[in-house]
Amino acid sequence: MSESPHSAASSALGYLYQTQWPLLELLRRGRDRPDAALTLELHDDVAWEEGTPTELIQSKHHENTARSLGDKHADWWRTIRAWMNAHEPGDPDGPTLTMVTTLTAASGTAAAALRPDAHDPESARVLLESAATTSEEQQFATVRQGFLDLSDESRAIFVSRMYVLDASPTIGDLDASVRQEIGRGLPRDPAKADSYMAALWYWWHERAVGMLRRERRSVSALEIDIFLDDLRDSFGKDRLPTLVPSSAVNVDAVQAEYGNYPFAHQLRWVEVPAKILQKSIVDYYRAYTQQAAWIDADLIGLHRIEEFERDLIDEWEREFAWAIDKLGIEADDQAKVAAGQELLRSAMDQMQHRVLPRYDEPFFSRGKHHELANTGRVGWHPEFKQRLTNLLVERAA
Repeated sequence: MSESPHSAASSALGYLYQTQWPLLELLRRGRDRPDAALTLELHDDVAWEEGTPTELIQSKHHENTARSLGDKHADWWRTIRAWMNAHEPGDPDGPTLTMVTTLTAASGTAAAALRPDAHDPESARVLLESAATTSEEQQFATVRQGFLDLSDESRAIFVSRMYVLDASPTIGDLDASVRQEIGRGLPRDPAKADSYMAALWYWWHERAVGMLRRERRSVSALEIDIFLDDLRDSFGKDRLPTLVPSSAVNVDAVQAEYGNYPFAHQLRWVEVPAKILQKSIVDYYRAYTQQAAWIDADLIGLHRIEEFERDLIDEWEREFAWAIDKLGIEADDQAKVAAGQELLRSAMDQMQHRVLPRYDEPFFSRGKHHELANTGRVGWHPEFKQRLTNLLVERAA
């Protein structure tokens, strides 16, 4: 099917690129400037700042990179319009102005003259003035005239602050470019490397959304360094990365989907508070999804999971036996519920058994208990086995 001429795909990719490219650039600049920090859509598409913006960046993404960036290209005049509106063009102390584009600057163009390694703003100014004077395109006629109406001095200062980073990687190449920047910090195993990158992109996505929603001002290179250090450690010996953070869970959707599972009924039989029930359902979902992600990425063998389950069941059998013995045969319903609650709390607090020695996230142990309860291998109410049998009979009826 051919793409509609009014498709929003190109714009959507441009916005996605605007949020993803800064991660690559922050990794690059962070090598020399760990204190470097950037913002999204606060001062411009992207901005580097030290209290106030020191560099404003306009990002331009094109899937078709065979075209070149000429002096009359629409991207140029959209960008100049944004910069003229953002700051006084003739301010010699104004922020650096950078255009990041996936297109390649053609030889002899203003964009080519404004590359950082061969910065020639005087030549670029002459070329942009010529383009503004001779172009007959009407969409940016007002912008071009505004540029020409600047005084000679202001126009020279304005262009001297401009830089062009052309031939930048497209959105499809960004992941590979980030991997290259990380270098030896990336796990050698391809499956582990993919999991590593998924965790990094998720972390970055959360911070990008936070900046766009004005919930945080900026992200610094130091923050990325700290996160990457922790991420590398999580892929080390006897460690596992947490690939399903709690922030990634749609609590209402998960509760609606799993709220009628046997493990949830087991919790209701011992009358857990509504909030504990909700959190337990989330723990079940995270542990189940987390385990599947680990196995898919070959981060852990199924035998380690099975060994962990056996340890949990063995510990539960001991505690369950003590609870039943303590109750006695004359216990009423209230006493049975109280005993079940105590057993549940003891299981939820256990951390002596771990799927790997240095992986100590409580949600995984809790979630695995609920997974075992879902299949009837453990339970909380003293009569849980009979109740599960009744539940299955009711569902089959």
